[in-house]
Amino acid sequence: MSTAAPAATPLSDAEFRRLTGDVLAAIEATVDRWLEADVIDIDVHRTGGLLEMSFPGGSKIVVNTQPPLHELWLASRAAGQHFRHVDGRWLDTREGGEFFAELSRQASAQGGKALSFEPPAA
Repeated sequence: MSTAAPAATPLSDAEFRRLTGDVLAAIEATVDRWLEADVIDIDVHRTGGLLEMSFPGGSKIVVNTQPPLHELWLASRAAGQHFRHVDGRWLDTREGGEFFAELSRQASAQGGKALSFEPPAA
């Protein structure tokens, strides 16, 4: 049974840019730590609000900010999902799942090992 995400928390454009910038920076920092610790070799390329992760074997995960909608989009082999900021968390607009949990699940599947992303510190 799926549960729709609650209504988004109203954000100004500047708040949206700051919050999504923090999300993308947290993802990049996590992947950098994994590279330094030789956990997994993921190539990260960021252009503005678009971050592309290339996994061993050639699969990709893309995280993209959508400023007009105030959404984060996550595209992987498994799915394409849209997330809205709700009470300090990014929640899937269809199922209500949390962004970092979904990103971790999909990255683990594509990377072939347990990988965990954490939200940036508040």
